[in-house]
Amino acid sequence: MNQSEMVRSEHEPLVETIDVKTHFKTPRGIARAVDGVSIQIRRGQSLGVVGESGSGKTVLSRSIMGLLPRNGVIREGSVRYQGQEIGNRSDKEMQSIWGREMAMIFQDPMTSLNPVMKVGKQISESLRKNLGMSATEALAVAEKLLHDVRIPEPARRLNQYPHELSGGMRQRVMIAIAMACGPNMLFADEPTTALDVTVQAQILELLSEQKRERNMSLLLVTHNLGVVAGYTDEIAVMYGGKVVEKAPTKTLFANTKMPYTEALLSSIPRLDQPSHSRLSTIPGRPPDIVHPPKGCRFAPRCAYVRDLCLNEEPELQQADSPDHTYRCFFPVGSPEYLERRVELTRKGELVASEGSN
Repeated sequence: MNQSEMVRSEHEPLVETIDVKTHFKTPRGIARAVDGVSIQIRRGQSLGVVGESGSGKTVLSRSIMGLLPRNGVIREGSVRYQGQEIGNRSDKEMQSIWGREMAMIFQDPMTSLNPVMKVGKQISESLRKNLGMSATEALAVAEKLLHDVRIPEPARRLNQYPHELSGGMRQRVMIAIAMACGPNMLFADEPTTALDVTVQAQILELLSEQKRERNMSLLLVTHNLGVVAGYTDEIAVMYGGKVVEKAPTKTLFANTKMPYTEALLSSIPRLDQPSHSRLSTIPGRPPDIVHPPKGCRFAPRCAYVRDLCLNEEPELQQADSPDHTYRCFFPVGSPEYLERRVELTRKGELVASEGSN
């Protein structure tokens, strides 16, 4: 590959979704878990997908990976890897991609790891299947992988079972398994949820380090905007199956446009808050994705809602920069927003947005 081809490939998306709609058949009807989502992830880029439970973020990552349950299907749109369509491929067709090209770290390593198989065998299994290594070669590589993810005494850990390891170590084993075959694209689905704060930071730093060293792309799924702040290049905020705001990470934190994003930011506890101050929450519940509300899906919970929001669905708008988009008729900082904010402050009702901007 010549230099111009290398430069071009770095700017072309490694993974891309175009207006993807993923539906599930349920007893209540069709659940529109992902409803027209378009994202791009370039080689070496990290994207954080953020939202509450039920927002569609995990379904989006599983749609790309081809790991949907039997009642789920990509009904419309396109999923592309290195320019090739991979949406709705069969498991057999995806075998050449899983592990070698794309890998996923799941939320709970205790349920993802085989409880009756030693750690070394679980790591080496992927190496033998995908790379054709012998058992001896695979175990040697497995030991190095455990060392790379900073597990002490890696040779001894090879012969241990998952229940003999701490939660943080089990998640490191999951990272080692995901890294085993050198994938270009890694999906991390809430990888720090069950861990304490100190271990969370260590795992996130480890993922970031592996991404840099391998020039790998990363899609980090989380409900916590605070988690992605220092570890992603770009953030996509999802709500009710749609991306409601997307921007470079620094831009999103400095110039939030969507009231839902603002509410998520406000709900993060801050060290400079008075010790007896009330924690900010988002009132109400996420929308019903079987029978979504008319208009803006966040409207029933939004402190700045107006009649237009209840009756019409906002299209994607472009902010000050072309890489910052949002869905809102009255974005943060608009005259209508500021007018309503003054009113809420006067009444003492500012909850979902207090402490932000």
